[in-house]
Amino acid sequence: MEFISQYGIFLAKAITIVVALIVTVGSIVAAGQRHKKHEKQGYVEITNLNDKYDGMAQALRMSVLSDDEYKAFNKVEKKAKKAKDKEAKKQSKQAGESAEAIKTRVFVIDFVGDIRASACAPLAEQVTTVLTQATAHDEIVVRLESAGGMVHSYGLAASQLQRIRDKGIPLTVCVDKVAASGGYMMACIANKVLSAPFAVLGSIGVVAQIPNVHRLLKKNDIDYDTLTAGEYKRTMTVFGENTDKGRQKFQQELEDTHELFKAFVSRHRPAMDMAVIATGETWFGQKALEKLLVDAIQTSDDYLYERHHTAQVYQLRWIEKHSVAERLGLAAEMAFERVAIRSLDRLTDTNSFLR
Repeated sequence: MEFISQYGIFLAKAITIVVALIVTVGSIVAAGQRHKKHEKQGYVEITNLNDKYDGMAQALRMSVLSDDEYKAFNKVEKKAKKAKDKEAKKQSKQAGESAEAIKTRVFVIDFVGDIRASACAPLAEQVTTVLTQATAHDEIVVRLESAGGMVHSYGLAASQLQRIRDKGIPLTVCVDKVAASGGYMMACIANKVLSAPFAVLGSIGVVAQIPNVHRLLKKNDIDYDTLTAGEYKRTMTVFGENTDKGRQKFQQELEDTHELFKAFVSRHRPAMDMAVIATGETWFGQKALEKLLVDAIQTSDDYLYERHHTAQVYQLRWIEKHSVAERLGLAAEMAFERVAIRSLDRLTDTNSFLR
């Protein structure tokens, strides 16, 4: 038992040294890149989801159908495709356009937001890319996931989706998990909002939390001075003493922001009762549908698979380029995560055994 205990301690020390080395290398690489100010470069990767869906179906058919059944299916499929193409050409000829010109396309963009809406920059690149090709005959689908964050950051992110509406291109937002606060500010712009049954939507409100350590500093005889020019340059402070006048002004600023938020949502979804909706509450998908925050209950996977029967569906992803040093830093970070997880597992196993 003593041997096992000592071995566990030795293993923990060895793993700690390895982890420390990895962290050190990663820190050096990161520090070397930190002083370099350069624009992030990348490119938009396009995936044809029709090919993906068809490939999945084809693979399954080859596995479950007999050779005769598979041949019979392909024969029927080819005949149906030939009839469909013939009808499409007939309609395009009647309309005086080519079949390609009237073919509907669906462009899919993913947005996963943090408190700073950091994904806004890639979103802007993808929207710009789509707008070079999309027309009013097409559709843009944004799969959105965000619990909100900074007002100005999400205001900019919402403006990227407004660019789509301004071009007259149909916009659909799919919410599978959450679109609250700033996330819903983005979602409400869409012509159509779809929600999964248990997705969380709403939170049309504004919140600010500010810690204050003034009494702690005062108790320890520490002075903290804030010098300002302008009556309301600083209304609330972390270190200084907050006043009732400052609190009232700050509260008024929050109310003004809330009014702007409500007016923005109301402009895009005028049928909603803002007195009921703009309380800061959130609702699951079905309740959100009843309150008109969304237009239908459907997951993004189901919607896109449904659309691929009548349109060409393309998924866009922003791929960021990294320098060699950055790639080494990312590799070191990933290695650290793997080692840390394995270390935790091994130590847990050892401790369980020693108990």
